[in-house]
Amino acid sequence: MSVIAHLPASDTPAPPPRRRSGKWLPYLLLLPGGLWLTLFFAVPIFQLGATSLYDPSGSLEQGYAMTWAFGNYTDALSQYWPHFARSLVYAGIATVLCLLLGYPLAYAIAQKAGRWKNLMLVCVIAPFFTSFLVRTLAWKTILSDNGAVVGVLRDLHLLDANGRLLATPIAVVLGLTYNFLPFMVLPLYANLDRLDGRLLEAANDLYASPARAFAKVTLPLSMPGLVAGTLLTFIPAAGDYINAELLGTPNEYMIGNVIDSAFLVRLDYPQAAALSFILMAAILAIVFVYIKRAGTDEVV
Repeated sequence: MSVIAHLPASDTPAPPPRRRSGKWLPYLLLLPGGLWLTLFFAVPIFQLGATSLYDPSGSLEQGYAMTWAFGNYTDALSQYWPHFARSLVYAGIATVLCLLLGYPLAYAIAQKAGRWKNLMLVCVIAPFFTSFLVRTLAWKTILSDNGAVVGVLRDLHLLDANGRLLATPIAVVLGLTYNFLPFMVLPLYANLDRLDGRLLEAANDLYASPARAFAKVTLPLSMPGLVAGTLLTFIPAAGDYINAELLGTPNEYMIGNVIDSAFLVRLDYPQAAALSFILMAAILAIVFVYIKRAGTDEVV
C-alpha cells in the first residue's frame, strides 16, 4: 500500500498560493492601448461634440461661447444634405466595384496562385508604398483629356469628340475604387486562404457544379472577410475628399470637402464639427444595419 495513503490529511502538501498580482496583469496589458484611445480618440471626440454646440456667431478672435446650439445640426444638414447623399452614393458604388474586382483577385491569390502568391500580394499592397496624394495625382494624368484612356474610348465611340472623364463623377468613383481596393482584397484573401479545400472536394463528390459549390460553400465561408472588406472600403471612402478635390469639380464635392473647407477655409468650427458628427452618425447607422443584415456580428 502506498505510503501517501497513510499520511494524515493535514500532511498533504498544499498547492502554491496564487500570486495576487496575476489578476491585474490583463488590465496592465490593456493600459497602454486604453490610454492611447482615451487621449487620441475619446478626448478629441468629446471636444468635437462640444465644438458642434458652440454659438455659430463666434469666431477665433472673439472666441466661442457654449450655447448648446443644437440648431447647428439642422442648419448643417439642411444646407449640405446633397453632399451627404453624394458621399454615400459614391462610396457605395466604389465599394461594389472594389468587391467585383477584389473578390476574384483575392480568390485567385488564395487558391490558385501557388508559388506566385507572395508576389501577387506584394503587387496588391505596392500602392501603399506611395503617398495617397501622389496616387490620386497619377489618376488625374491617366484620365486627362489627352490621355490614352480617353483616346481609346473616343476611338471606340464610347465617348464623343468632346467627351471627357476627368472632372466627372466617373473619375471620382474610379479614384475611390483604385485607392481603396487593397482594403477589400486583403481581408478577403485572409479569409479565403484559410478555406478548407476538403469541403470543396466533398461538394464535388456530391456532384455539385463549380458554380453551386461556390454559392453553397465558398461564398458563405468567406462572408466574414467580405463584410470586413466592405466596411474597410466604405467607411474611409465616405469621408474621403482628396479624390473629389483632384479628380472632380465643386459639382462632385463630397461631404469631406465641405468639412475641410469649413475647418480650414471658412473657419466655421461649430458647423464643421456638426457636419463631422452627422457623418459619423450616418456611417455608424449604416454599418449597424449592414452587419445585422449580414448576420456576422462576430466580425466587429
